[in-house]
Amino acid sequence: MQAMILAAGFGTRLKPYSLYKPKPLFPVLNTPLLLATVKRLENSGFSKIVVNCHHLREQIVDTLRPIPEVIIQEERQILGTGGGLRQALDKIDDEPLLVTNGDIYHLLDFAELYRHHLQSGNELTMALHDYPRFNKIIVEDGRIVHFDGDPSVPETLAYTGIQVINPDLLSPIKKETASCIIEYYRTLLAQSRVIHMRRFDDSFWTDMGTPGDYLDLHRALLTGEIPRWPELDCDADSICMDPQAQCSDDIELMEWACIGRARIGSGVQLSRCVVWDGTEIVQDTVLSDEIVGPQSLKD
Repeated sequence: MQAMILAAGFGTRLKPYSLYKPKPLFPVLNTPLLLATVKRLENSGFSKIVVNCHHLREQIVDTLRPIPEVIIQEERQILGTGGGLRQALDKIDDEPLLVTNGDIYHLLDFAELYRHHLQSGNELTMALHDYPRFNKIIVEDGRIVHFDGDPSVPETLAYTGIQVINPDLLSPIKKETASCIIEYYRTLLAQSRVIHMRRFDDSFWTDMGTPGDYLDLHRALLTGEIPRWPELDCDADSICMDPQAQCSDDIELMEWACIGRARIGSGVQLSRCVVWDGTEIVQDTVLSDEIVGPQSLKD
């Protein structure tokens, strides 16, 4: 089985943090989400994994280079979701390709979706769910009929960012040109082509799109509200701390916190914070509801 992780975006809604680190490398319980996603795909049986990158791509290249199963697709210009997939055609085999966004944490079963696609004989199977914040895809009888629906209409769902597609369906997309895959799918619907969907309503999902989403994901993981991926190397409750963190004995951690390989001075108080690797927090600092990185303390 083969898969592709889309990891080339700018992470605009996560500025200023995404100015220094690409969103797919944001750590979740001290593991870069992209690395955990690669491991999760491998553990689901995917032996070939393509990852595209553009924004701060050298960081992604350095992170993935040691993993032999991963093919890195560097994009000198941003190609978007459509152009990125089209660019990957010469790197993949002639068999269905599972595609997932690189900025989502979810409990969907990759292998189940892939098996469903194979058994159904579909050209394309998009994973949808009922998520009112993003609901706008109208479906009928297991098929997508419109991508710009009214959320109040029954059977209007949201795209999870996960799909399985037969590679030949991507061939008409113009090569080396930026494009959006959903725009391409709109043209397919206009041509009366069938786009199938598989519904997943009982699986936790978040796109980590804003600082609030990112912090809330950590809250849910550290309080036991949602299950943790086995690929996340942290089994602590409430407080997840990297063994290499250097912390004064008198720091105060309230409610929950996640601390990477950081240095934290005397008298520091942290409440509901995620502290990244390489951060130094000076003595007597008080922070709440913050993503704390090496650059964020300087800006």
